[in-house]
Amino acid sequence: MHIDQQPVYVLHSRPYRETSLLLECLTRDLGRIGVVARGVRSERSKARLQRALLEPFQPLEMDLLYRGELATLRGMEAAGPLTRLIGDANLAGLYLNELIVKMTGRQDPIPDVYQAYAETLAQLPGESLAWNVRRFERDLLEILGYGLQLAWEAETGDPVEPERTYRYQVEQGPVRCIPGTLQSLRGSDLLALLHDEKPDVAGLNALRSMMREVIRYHLNGGELRAWRVFGGAGARGG
Repeated sequence: MHIDQQPVYVLHSRPYRETSLLLECLTRDLGRIGVVARGVRSERSKARLQRALLEPFQPLEMDLLYRGELATLRGMEAAGPLTRLIGDANLAGLYLNELIVKMTGRQDPIPDVYQAYAETLAQLPGESLAWNVRRFERDLLEILGYGLQLAWEAETGDPVEPERTYRYQVEQGPVRCIPGTLQSLRGSDLLALLHDEKPDVAGLNALRSMMREVIRYHLNGGELRAWRVFGGAGARGG
């Protein structure tokens, strides 16, 4: 099957055979797919130019030949200016890439994931790095059918109250607890995430812990490598 001018982002790449790369790509219409890019690791000038395009965060349009589980790259061109991420923003972008790889299956078309990812990449170089990462996590969970229940207390059905303290139970929602409880956060933090209103620094830190717990649950207890990188680097986004 030939597919032309498919909007794509490269999420990850690794060497494949002597001169090729095996790419993990997020596409607009096909979902996450594996792509073989043949000959791009040779030292020919054309190969070097192609390899330079196959970097994370670069919007591309690819021409693909699909046979079996992997597609073969037939041609490509840049679909927009390169999104250059440095420092914490680069780490945050790599975290988004790993999160998509771990949370989605191959060949499962979910255009909303592609759109949310593209919008978040455009926002990462700004000042609200941690908040934009939290928003993407929230939206990705919603798109994949794991949406967070943030508005109502799990045990009583009452509205979440900003001044109360809660512990978020993944299969239930917010449960009241006493201040200082492990993994607790304020009702105002939950409501900020619900209403897309950036909380204060304490709220962002609490939401980071909550989202890691939620994501870990949906990965069956798995960890993301990016979490260790964030912790070691003292980065702001993850």
